[in-house]
Amino acid sequence: MKVLMPNHFPLQGSGSGIYTLNVAQELVKAGHEVLAIVPDHQPTTGYSFPVETILFSNGANEQAKLNFNFPCFTTHPRSTTTFYELSDDQIKAYVDAWQEAMEQAIIQFQPDIIHAHHVWVTPFVAQQFDLPYVISCHGTDLMGFRRGPRYREMALTGAQHAYAIIAISRQVKADALATYQVPSEQVPLIWNGFDDQRFRVIPEAIKENVLPEYGIQVTNRPLVSFVGKFTDFKGIDVLLKAAAIYEQAVLGVQTVLVGHGQLWDEMHALGRELNLRGVHFLGHKPQTEVARIYNAADVSIVPSRIEPFGLVAVEALACGTPVVATEAGGLPDFINEEVGALVPLEDPEALATAIIAELHQGSKYTKGKVAAQYAIENFTWTRQVGKMIALYEEALAT
Repeated sequence: MKVLMPNHFPLQGSGSGIYTLNVAQELVKAGHEVLAIVPDHQPTTGYSFPVETILFSNGANEQAKLNFNFPCFTTHPRSTTTFYELSDDQIKAYVDAWQEAMEQAIIQFQPDIIHAHHVWVTPFVAQQFDLPYVISCHGTDLMGFRRGPRYREMALTGAQHAYAIIAISRQVKADALATYQVPSEQVPLIWNGFDDQRFRVIPEAIKENVLPEYGIQVTNRPLVSFVGKFTDFKGIDVLLKAAAIYEQAVLGVQTVLVGHGQLWDEMHALGRELNLRGVHFLGHKPQTEVARIYNAADVSIVPSRIEPFGLVAVEALACGTPVVATEAGGLPDFINEEVGALVPLEDPEALATAIIAELHQGSKYTKGKVAAQYAIENFTWTRQVGKMIALYEEALAT
């Protein structure tokens, strides 16, 4: 089977980009062919499948096809431009670029099916061709639908002509049904997966070996980790306010924040305002380093206000680290007392209390093995992509 896979974001730096990368790699492992189309500033190479790149401007790349940066729903390590700030002419240029790229790919690659990512512009383009297509709804597209009225007609057209819209959590499914006006059977639930070759228990990735790599010399005290974009819905401010509480209760506790984004300066300022002593901002890191940080941590935190699925939580569990998360979106689908704890949204006190409890109870050692096995049994990409392949075959048969 030949699968054309367009995504509005590069293969690195965002949840849906990593999702696309892993799905494509699993399809190749299973004997299928994949061609991905993504935006970026330079041609994308080095993967086990070919990638066509639509070149956007970062102010330095002279070969850019479009003279603005690729737009995002929130933010991206390589772009802070949003869909909502584009002019009408820029939106037209954006849609035209996708039209040209996908048409050329169909002529040359001759795919059997299109798997588009985000219910947004690429499914709208896909419905113009005589090919079946499915869409993965990642949740940020639902946010975009609410914030970007100029894109709604395209999103609805793409959604309503799709063979299926894959929902990554129960919350995303409920929201997709309400937003796109499609029947329930058109929205199958297929969880996100994780890369079990990368995110796994790594015995040597202990605090003493990992933290000095980032200039952190306190390696014998509890470690709290956060991984995610520095954007409002990730709730980093709630975590920092919780840190002001748990730093008083847990002697020498250290907190590492991995990621970047539009709130980078603001969160630094909040940390100074709260007089936090053990908080370290590490910036964006590659997945190999993220896996080592998860392994070193005693507990990982997902304090989101909105979280369509919460892949970072699954990745932490796979590394044998309990997760404290908010009761947001898809997180309650898989975080429970056996592998961590759930807390209310917008509640620094409840978050701090849960973190203190996990650290004092030594949950890394009592829940860690259960967490890793739980992730392996339920959320590997091999398992999830197998469901996608079955869905492709249904679409082709129909």
